Amino acid sequence: MTTSTAHKVTHNINGFGTATHVFFDRHFHLPSMKILPGEYYGSGEDIIVNTVLGSCVSACIWDKKTGMGGMNHFMLPDTDEKDFAGAAGRFGTYAMELLINDLMKHGAHRDSLECKLFGGGNVMKGFTTMNVGERNAQFALDFLKTEKIRITAQDLLDIFPRKVIFFTKTGRALVKKLREDTAVSVVTMETKYRSTLQTEKVAKTGGEIELF
Repeated sequence: MTTSTAHKVTHNINGFGTATHVFFDRHFHLPSMKILPGEYYGSGEDIIVNTVLGSCVSACIWDKKTGMGGMNHFMLPDTDEKDFAGAAGRFGTYAMELLINDLMKHGAHRDSLECKLFGGGNVMKGFTTMNVGERNAQFALDFLKTEKIRITAQDLLDIFPRKVIFFTKTGRALVKKLREDTAVSVVTMETKYRSTLQTEKVAKTGGEIELF
């Protein structure tokens, strides 16, 4: 995958979700929304959603009937802590519900959703105690099987960080495995967010998640 040149844009793009980092990708000539751990974004317009993954997993979910799609980025499979409602998107069980429900709210059809999965890498050599990446990947596979959402592509596990670019209108996804030296910065970012989950109680943001 060719590395893209991008510059920041100040205007809004047509979409929905929690991400706010908007750029214009000069290589693909499209607006691009970068999502961080715990965020998601979707649109029926011709835009890009992109992220960088270490042990985290992203699901790129697309409705083949309407041409509407979105991506999430979650850090851990689940939590029993109700106090973390404001950070729900960082946990797989909520991140999947948030994205799918918002897609359907904006016109997507439940029976025509399909998914591409990325991430879950063991990006720090010798760090296997928690198997976070493996747990994230297995959760996503099990969730999609239970919900009968077809997986059309996947690039999971291994030892590399990944950059993922998803085209919401067409469902096309590109993945680039990054150099091992990039793992340090990716792990630093993910560790920072994971530490936040363990040490802070995030205030509720209002509104309940409607499960299907």
